[in-house]
Amino acid sequence: MFQLTSEQEMIMLMARDFAKKELEPYAEVRDRQEIFPEDTVKKMGELGLMGMMVPGKYGGSGAGAVSYSIALSEIAYACASTGVTMSVANLSEEPVLKFGSEEQKREYLVPMATGKVLGAFAVTDPGAGSDPGGMGTRAEDKGDYYLVNGTKSFITNGAYAGVINLIAKTSPEKGNRGLSAFIVEKGFPGFHVGKKESKMGLRASNTVELIFDDCRIPKENLVGKEGQGFKIAMVALDSGRIGIASQSIGIARACLDEAIKYSRERRQFGKAIGSFQAIRWMIADMATEIEAARLLTLSAADRKDKGLRFTKEASMAKLFASEAANRAAYKALQVHGGYGYIKDFKIERLYRDARVTTIYEGTSEVQRIVISREVARGAM
Repeated sequence: MFQLTSEQEMIMLMARDFAKKELEPYAEVRDRQEIFPEDTVKKMGELGLMGMMVPGKYGGSGAGAVSYSIALSEIAYACASTGVTMSVANLSEEPVLKFGSEEQKREYLVPMATGKVLGAFAVTDPGAGSDPGGMGTRAEDKGDYYLVNGTKSFITNGAYAGVINLIAKTSPEKGNRGLSAFIVEKGFPGFHVGKKESKMGLRASNTVELIFDDCRIPKENLVGKEGQGFKIAMVALDSGRIGIASQSIGIARACLDEAIKYSRERRQFGKAIGSFQAIRWMIADMATEIEAARLLTLSAADRKDKGLRFTKEASMAKLFASEAANRAAYKALQVHGGYGYIKDFKIERLYRDARVTTIYEGTSEVQRIVISREVARGAM
């Protein structure tokens, strides 16, 4: 059993209360109409939810990764779209926090961590997802600025972000070692928001293309050093995987609760379907996997809080939690029968929301590669 501190318990209850009042009543409408909850996200910033792993001196709440995980799970339970918005906002602060200069931290990290400015993280090119070394986005050194050309795809928060952490090629011949990280402001010349994606799930989150057409980025907006972009991205993604694991747990818990609720209400053959062994076993499997996912995720978050290496643990948590969420969504919809396939029932939305969790922040297949590599290195 992972015992939460009194402070962590308070954060969990605060996030749960906020989600119940501010997210749950509107989640269905936002999903159907693809409405980004901009005002709600600002309120989350005021509560300290948008900079949970950032120290107080840079505007964050400094609550830590464990608190972040449990809060994000509560947000995702009510609205998975808002959950991924929160996850990416916190993720996008990691490059500046870990590798940025003091000036960059004060100029960019403070408004991001306080929720005044939303952040985004731009790695994926249209032709290079799991292979960042194959990206085509180029950043050419022009003396006192970099000239960036290329397109980034599937960028969460992209249209609403005031600050984008960009990974681009500065030395194409070096593959992964030729990538560098930059801070891009929304108003930089040559930066444009492209196509908005209409998605299967998470429809109230914002996902767009970002286009860089001779975009000028000042030299001082290079994060770290040239060639550190791949390392910076991987460090950020380790934290991001804790976020998606936490989001997955929230979705899975919602699936379980919907299945239990429906199994008590639906009657067949003169009794509630929850009395049938087949239904009970599905509920037992869901509950067991959710608890396992929770413990894996909290273990990874706890290692991050303690300053320990957590790459393997984060990938394990993301892999297991995302696949458990998909299994929970499948079982919960099965419990609902034909009604689960109808948009009048919440499980239909949860089923769609769960699917992408095994894809973004590294597919399940990529997580298995990372885990096997770490185990082979003796990281057990």
